[in-house]
Amino acid sequence: MKELFKKFAYVGTALVLVGVAVNSCQKQATKGGISADVAKQVYVPPGEYDEFYAFLSGGYNGQIDVVGLPSGRLLQIVPVFSVDPHNGYGFDEETKAMLMTSHGFIPWDDSHHPELSQTDGVPDGRWLFINANNTTRMARIDLTTFETVEILEIPLSGGNHASTFVTPNTEYVTAATRFAVPIPQKDMPIDVKNFKGTLTFIKVNNDPNYEGNDRMEIAFQILVPGYDYDLSHCGKGPSYGWCFFTSYNTEQASTLLEINASQKDKDYIAAVNWKVAEKCIADGKYKEVPVTYYHNYYDDRTHMAYSKVEKSVKVIDPKDCPGLIYFLPTPKSPHGVDVDPTGEYIVAGGKLATVLPIHSFSKMMDAIKNKQFEGEDHGIPVLKYDAINHCEVPKPCLGPLHNEFDGRGYVYTSCFISSEVIKTDLKECKVVDRIPVYYSVGHLMIPGGDSKKPWGKYVLPMNKITKDRFLPTGPELAHAAQLIDITGEKMRMLLDFPTMGEPHYAQALPADLIMSKSLKVFPLEENNHPYAVKSEEEAKVVRKGNRVDVYMTAIRSHFVPDNIEGIRVGDTVYFHVTNLEQDWDIPHGFAIYGAHTSNILIMPGQTKSVQWIPKHPGVYPFYCTDFCSALHQEMQGYVRVSPRGAKVQLRWRGGGQDWKTAS
Repeated sequence: MKELFKKFAYVGTALVLVGVAVNSCQKQATKGGISADVAKQVYVPPGEYDEFYAFLSGGYNGQIDVVGLPSGRLLQIVPVFSVDPHNGYGFDEETKAMLMTSHGFIPWDDSHHPELSQTDGVPDGRWLFINANNTTRMARIDLTTFETVEILEIPLSGGNHASTFVTPNTEYVTAATRFAVPIPQKDMPIDVKNFKGTLTFIKVNNDPNYEGNDRMEIAFQILVPGYDYDLSHCGKGPSYGWCFFTSYNTEQASTLLEINASQKDKDYIAAVNWKVAEKCIADGKYKEVPVTYYHNYYDDRTHMAYSKVEKSVKVIDPKDCPGLIYFLPTPKSPHGVDVDPTGEYIVAGGKLATVLPIHSFSKMMDAIKNKQFEGEDHGIPVLKYDAINHCEVPKPCLGPLHNEFDGRGYVYTSCFISSEVIKTDLKECKVVDRIPVYYSVGHLMIPGGDSKKPWGKYVLPMNKITKDRFLPTGPELAHAAQLIDITGEKMRMLLDFPTMGEPHYAQALPADLIMSKSLKVFPLEENNHPYAVKSEEEAKVVRKGNRVDVYMTAIRSHFVPDNIEGIRVGDTVYFHVTNLEQDWDIPHGFAIYGAHTSNILIMPGQTKSVQWIPKHPGVYPFYCTDFCSALHQEMQGYVRVSPRGAKVQLRWRGGGQDWKTAS
């Protein structure tokens, strides 16, 4: 009996130990790299706020996703270069002008690289800039309203990929040519060796007392060899006054670039001294090149967008401006270049390189002073590689692309081929940690990670391939972002979340830099829209030939007017809807049967307009599309459309009033 008890005791003890071990393993277990005990680090309780705003580019959807971190919750989608049926951007009469270009109205683009405005090298929460890669443009988003308020077309450029990156006090936003093209454009045989590129510096009006939104203007463009210019970043601290642009395809291949543009062991970082450029402009060392491009901006007072057509740009040829630009050799086919918070280290990401090159700004300046050149390329001095290098980090990973900094002396690099993020000690030049990500990471982001003072709490890699990370949704899958804790010695995966479009780059900053400045309503008394009405008594319908303007109000829970008769087939009708509400989060929508546009979403105190051209006689309903009250379903109306040439009187009613004859 005693022996039997011993056996049971042994088995019981073993089972307890197994249970403890299993429980311990479950706590430490990972599924796809994410620990089971990290939920508390990303959980934001109901009614509480995220610590950071994050802004992710939408890539081929032309928009910006606004995400809260650490939760990964989608807060908003900001339309920029693409029309948006969600709120009518690009469809309504007020914002159509935002998408005008020298090529006409362009309803789509490919948005890649957002960049926050900075003061003294630190993101300040005023504005967000982002590029259009296809039809070359630059946009500015006002972070009090989260609306696109300015878009500037960039002429003499093909593929605006290497933007948007700002100087430390947002003096300039930079851009560069991805595709070499004939400059100026003309019909000629396809041979990149005969094409050129440009580096564009856009001046930004930072005056806080300036009330307009036409703040950007092209200060100058620099004519450069016809390489493919990729990402850029500007210097800070000791390197203030310089900007750095990577380039690849220095072979100048025109076809099968995956082979022909990868022949050389090194390409270039173009180091540009924009202080020298300013002096050359002041001294008249430039050419005024005639070219047509559009400058679009949104007026907050009239709630309307306007377009200015510009006719020329100042172009600097480096041969006329000595000391303007130098080439830094860097391996191999670099995709990005990043400047650390001290302004001393310039880190390139050569996607075909076997090393991670860390260049030294102070050594670069010494090399320039001592004329340590290995020659010239298209008349631009090429510095000696060994003379400018701080070090090479050997065998970092496969396919290093982009870098961000934590402010503690480490650089984090995304590695596309090996699907990982590595952490490297900048001074010691050695990899100290690495973590797998899922899968094929492109860009990565640390809040403030390209600035003078990063908030080095998280790194957010943005992955191109998701495969098995989320529930399948057919052939097209969402891209993935993954939140990684970088506060400890070792990186720790916290969260997976799907993203909209294809995020290329992102920016983030503490929420309190934006929250306190966020606009809640547009003051009705400040609405200077030409078709605004401030009360139901001002509502009316006006005919001028075949054009009919409906001055309409919206308030919980009715429109005025809500019945209109006397519209004829062939008329062009404009509904100008003013939201009379002055309460936060009470927008109204408007949609009418058969419209060839989207609905419009009107914020409190705002006026928006939609065009409607009825094709057939009948009675057509319209309604509020945004659920605004318990009587939302009752917020509707009708328009009677009579045959062309009919003599039906134009009249309207609403708000409990009798029929009124339109003017």
